[in-house]
Amino acid sequence: METRGSGKGQVVDAAMVDGAASLMAAPFGMFAAGLLTKTRGANVLDSGSYFYDSYECADGKYVSVAAIEPKFHAEMLELMELDPSIVTKQMDRADWPRLKQIIADRFKTKTRDQWVAIMGGSDACFAPVLEMDEVADDPHNKARKTFIELDGVVQPAPAPRFSRTPNPAPTPPVRAHMVSLDDALSGWLPAAEIDAWKAA
Repeated sequence: METRGSGKGQVVDAAMVDGAASLMAAPFGMFAAGLLTKTRGANVLDSGSYFYDSYECADGKYVSVAAIEPKFHAEMLELMELDPSIVTKQMDRADWPRLKQIIADRFKTKTRDQWVAIMGGSDACFAPVLEMDEVADDPHNKARKTFIELDGVVQPAPAPRFSRTPNPAPTPPVRAHMVSLDDALSGWLPAAEIDAWKAA
């Protein structure tokens, strides 16, 4: 637009640090509003709250919840078969430790996969915490083809995806044939220096 309007080009200054900072817009707003403190583990999104954290299950595996909005919070309690009257005010930080213990105790009554069968796909903002060797088999990741296998190595598929120009399938690196030290360094160093390196 600028080039069309002014007839001049311009430099685009796009630093990664600026992009990372822009991802912090919401936390800066929460901090300005007094909803975010500098104390770690005492806030809604940093494991302070009982409704936004990860919990250990009966089998030692973990699940996560992020039920911030009231309708999601209600769904979480319902699916966990917890009486909603245990919560007086969801955002009462003073009550979070008590409620966190109740939630932790309840999650320990079943395995991770049992909780997935109960809460997976619900509006409870629930997800299993998967190990590296489990993520490719997750139903959502399978449906989206988020991971591919290349030369026996599971890895993320190319992204982003384009509707008209699909990404080509990646190929494994080509194994270079072995070359001698002289061939590898010739053109880079004088022959005398190559000989000195070999002698050393």
